[in-house]
Amino acid sequence: MSLEQASWITAVAVCAIATAITAVAGYAGYAAVIAAVGVAASVNLLPHHTGHPPENGD
Repeated sequence: MSLEQASWITAVAVCAIATAITAVAGYAGYAAVIAAVGVAASVNLLPHHTGHPPENGD
């Protein structure tokens, strides 16, 4: 695991914990925003595609 992956996993985990805490405390709006930030951060954990689009435009 690279440092980059570890950093993104940490960000996602912190967002998950903060979402749970704010939701339990009754702050549904804040919980939704924090969850959205966590989902956005998790996109960086998806595998990277290095392929190029086809040359013929298909």
